[in-house]
Amino acid sequence: MSHRLARYSSVVLLILALPGLTGAQDKYQEPSPAVARILSAASAPLVSFNADRSKFLMLERQGLPPIADVAAPELRLAGERINPMSNALSRVPSFSALIVQPIGPGETRRIVVPWKARISSAMWSPDGRRVAYTQVQDGGVSLWVAEAASGETRILAGPVLNGAFGNPCQWLPSGTGLLCARIPASRTVPPPPLLVPTGPVVQESDGRPAPNPTYEDLLQNSQDELLFEHYFTDQLVVIPLSGPDQPIGSPGLHQTVQISPDGRYLLVQTLHRPFSYLVPAGRFPMLTEVWDMMGQVVKGVSDRGLQENIPRSADAVAAGPRGITWRTDLPATLVWAEAQDGGNPAFPVKNRDRLYLLDAPFAGKPVTLADLEFRSRGVVWGRGDLAVVSEGWNRTRRSRSWIVNPSRPGTPGRLLFDRSSEDRYADPGRFVTRPGLGNAPVMMTSRDGKFAFLTGDGASDDGDRPFVDRIELATGKTLRLLRSEGPYYEETVAILDPDLGRFITKRESASEPPNYYIRDLKKKGSQQLTPLTRFLDPAPEFAGVSKQRITYTRGDGVQLAGTLYLPPGYDKSKGPLPFFFWAYPQEFRSAKAASQIAGSPYRFTRPAAASHLFLLLEGYGVLDGPTMPIVGEGDKEPNDTYVEQLVASAQAAVDKVVSMGVADPKRIGVGGHSYGAFMTANLMAHSHIFRAGIARSGAYNRSLTPFGFQNEDRSYWEAQDVYNRMAPFNYADKIKEPLLMIHGMADDNTGTFPIQSERMFAALKGNGTKVRLVLLPAEAHGYRARESIGHTLFEMTSWLDRYVKPQQAMTP
Repeated sequence: MSHRLARYSSVVLLILALPGLTGAQDKYQEPSPAVARILSAASAPLVSFNADRSKFLMLERQGLPPIADVAAPELRLAGERINPMSNALSRVPSFSALIVQPIGPGETRRIVVPWKARISSAMWSPDGRRVAYTQVQDGGVSLWVAEAASGETRILAGPVLNGAFGNPCQWLPSGTGLLCARIPASRTVPPPPLLVPTGPVVQESDGRPAPNPTYEDLLQNSQDELLFEHYFTDQLVVIPLSGPDQPIGSPGLHQTVQISPDGRYLLVQTLHRPFSYLVPAGRFPMLTEVWDMMGQVVKGVSDRGLQENIPRSADAVAAGPRGITWRTDLPATLVWAEAQDGGNPAFPVKNRDRLYLLDAPFAGKPVTLADLEFRSRGVVWGRGDLAVVSEGWNRTRRSRSWIVNPSRPGTPGRLLFDRSSEDRYADPGRFVTRPGLGNAPVMMTSRDGKFAFLTGDGASDDGDRPFVDRIELATGKTLRLLRSEGPYYEETVAILDPDLGRFITKRESASEPPNYYIRDLKKKGSQQLTPLTRFLDPAPEFAGVSKQRITYTRGDGVQLAGTLYLPPGYDKSKGPLPFFFWAYPQEFRSAKAASQIAGSPYRFTRPAAASHLFLLLEGYGVLDGPTMPIVGEGDKEPNDTYVEQLVASAQAAVDKVVSMGVADPKRIGVGGHSYGAFMTANLMAHSHIFRAGIARSGAYNRSLTPFGFQNEDRSYWEAQDVYNRMAPFNYADKIKEPLLMIHGMADDNTGTFPIQSERMFAALKGNGTKVRLVLLPAEAHGYRARESIGHTLFEMTSWLDRYVKPQQAMTP
């Protein structure tokens, strides 16, 4: 029997029964009333600022979608998932209302949207006077535009737009209309299903290595190829604010389209045959061209072949031009990177990448902007004589940034930053940008051009303390303008005026929900802050929860940390609590980096979706995110001692909470999602530290992911002992404590096919372990439906109440 979902999802609940029960449950179960109320509440709005920061848009969201929405018809083609009824992505959030709020004097305006609108995107016009938004409907995606001053709205295009590759529209730099992807007018009915096979499905290798990950939702036969072409082919069209639509070029599989900053050209990337059954659409052959606004080809930039043979390494890339985009500080200049080692990090060369520039009208030869020792990590463009080029090498975690002068291409740059990408404490931050020509982002500088600005997380031994720095471009010296101070966590989301010290920040504390403010450094004390929003606590039931950042040491000296939560009203004098750990391992190249503190004790924490923190309302203590670093220094690979380091980290965490007197060592459970589920099964296979476990959407048999997983670059045949040692499936007979397994039946994550949980369940059941498998219909790697999430929390609480909470372990 195939374990791949049918093309059109069915609404069937499959939950294997607990031992002793006579049959499978056939209804979704609800968590406790307090948890159910929180799950049914609407989420806080999202906020989007216009270009000149004079207004912001609040996008209101509904609560969790019902299973009827999540289980709607779905096609899974070439790594993408679409609803064939709307010809749009099937698993994206939607918004129900749009509100325009001025920054400063002015009236709040609610945009008049159609009844029961399912808004999929909202975009400010370049001048900030209008908001364009798209709606997902049967038949396609429609386009609407609203006046920000009045809230009045009108339709520009009915449900004829193609959202298969994502948001189908973008504003023209002039603001006079939008460029959209439309369903071709010539399109007919979908290809009919082949009821009678016409022959076998054949794949063949030409002898070249093709070490690809185990992708999901790939094309499987010629019928899938026809369906992919049918639903993803679009016609580019300019939809003006007034006047008739203007088709551009011919229909095609236009995966990405970028408008040049001056609005005169389009950079169009079109997928074409031959397609692949091994890799998703992003690795199909792709033609990259520059078009004019009439759809005529001005320049053929590249025609990349099928990408089935890229070496298995985080530092491996496709040969030829890649990352092709517009230079954002000029009207129409192309920039791209090109590997000098053919994309294979195994080939020794002096420079791994070269950056090229090509100016309009694209008739000459490209010029070299810079040669890079490592892989290109992008460019922040400032002005004609200023850009910052970044490079990095994953293998060594080396990261560097250079100040270059684009007006003198090929001239060596000046080193600005050089650090380990793992070293969060030394992270200088990210350059702040502002809208430039055509609203394209360019580096924000002071009025005299001597300074730029950086924002970052501000990781430190005290936790994350977001900052804003002013950096002198000539010397690289920095001056700290703003740093988050306890008991608040405050991050800058926009800079209104760097010279006057005016910022927009998002501020929160352990007891106050995040809200937006204007911070004016020229003022004093509390007068510095002017509130822009007043969002309320979405889950006041958690107001009494205590939160504490704890640190402790692993046996080998690595410093560990986690966030300790205790339930409302807990009195330590009444004795220790049953506890639950929720974790996710991470690989490091140095013990020093692994020991750094992440997170902040001042964040406002409220659970959402299927969060393990809901257990706090059920009488459990929770240790959230206890660090589980897997360190490999020098020539050693982290995973060579994965099991030993994992168990040592877990034991250190248990010892810490027990020594604090808050946790009962005989009543602690452990759990995780995805790689955290893999971790959970391994801890239960190689130790008896925990009373029970919960593993959600994991992978357990590493022979089913033979060309690497997580940050493991070696293949199964290069490191067979490591793969076998790390696979808890191989030690199913050693797992003696009860394990709850949950998995979405429509999992879309690379490597975590539902069969991973099904086979692990069979192995555990066959060896006599207490195990329960819950398969959630229509759910992907992350669970979305209100019914699915409620049932997941019901299962987690019931499992822990049965096997962890009792004072004495239950007998078989």
